[in-house]
Amino acid sequence: MSSSGKEQASLTGGHVQYVKGVAEEAIGSVTGSKAWQQSGQEDKQAAVDEMRAASSDRKEAQEQRAASGSSWVAKEGIVESAAGKLSGCEGMKQEGEMKKQGGSQ
Repeated sequence: MSSSGKEQASLTGGHVQYVKGVAEEAIGSVTGSKAWQQSGQEDKQAAVDEMRAASSDRKEAQEQRAASGSSWVAKEGIVESAAGKLSGCEGMKQEGEMKKQGGSQ
């Protein structure tokens, strides 16, 4: 785990950037603006890249928490999975599902 907390901030920032991209793309679709649509697509791709980089550093810590049988990990997974479904972020949804399964073991 990083002493600066950069990985956690990057994952959170990536999720925020992804939602921003979804909103920009929707605005572009409604208004017919190709620039907004392009910006939204670029933000979403950058967000996915950032989340993947941050997530790879977090996997070990999550596995350790899940192995401890922490019920809060499962609860965190429920919230994360729901947020992923609402925002259309497949990675967030999958990570939430993984936490739900790991936290309930």
